[in-house]
Amino acid sequence: MEIIIIVLACMSLPLMIAMVFASLSVKTVFSKYNGVTASCGLTAKEVARQILDANGLYTVQISSCRGVLSDHYNPRNNTVYLSQATIDSNSVAAISVAAHEVGHAIQHAEGYAPIKFRSALVPIVNFTSRLITPFLLLGILFEFIAIFTVNVSNIFYMVALICYAFYCLFTFVTLPCEYNASNRAKDQLSELGILADDEIAIAGKVLNKAAQTYLLSFLYSLTQVARILLMILASRRNNNR
Repeated sequence: MEIIIIVLACMSLPLMIAMVFASLSVKTVFSKYNGVTASCGLTAKEVARQILDANGLYTVQISSCRGVLSDHYNPRNNTVYLSQATIDSNSVAAISVAAHEVGHAIQHAEGYAPIKFRSALVPIVNFTSRLITPFLLLGILFEFIAIFTVNVSNIFYMVALICYAFYCLFTFVTLPCEYNASNRAKDQLSELGILADDEIAIAGKVLNKAAQTYLLSFLYSLTQVARILLMILASRRNNNR
């Protein structure tokens, strides 16, 4: 069991590095195709409005937000936020990102089950994610100094495990939400005649790169859940000897 724990710990670093490279890759691909002007001549904001109206979502607002690739849909105020690098751009990349975020708005409007479940998890994950590192460190500390006869470290590990389990579930549910939004985006861009076939292929490249970051995030969280769980089981086995 100890060997498996070590292997999982060793897997964490490559996954973290892969996540960093995936994030950089998304920015690189976006920058590359942000220089390719869409044949429709529309801006990302105009495309977002057109897709929203085509789906009867007239009350959904479109607004700008700071940052690069910080685009998102906020169901609380029913607004699609497009970053400054996206909103007024008429590039294929910007239009693809805008259509993807509109895809999330359509998901909420249709009551898409995974997005509803994901939204319900948001406040829980926001709270538990802040507890993971402190409780892991406390677990290691108490295990190292072993000041109590009862293995107090397991209590901290268990809290960390529960917190990471929620995060793992969140990243898992995020996957169908993101892939579905991307598929909706490509379908809408094609059906409404906004992008040509070759431009749809470019949109696929941009959106697929972004999806990879979510997949890696899930794999990383899964290895952490498995590692902490095995640490607890190994500790209990040692105490029972």
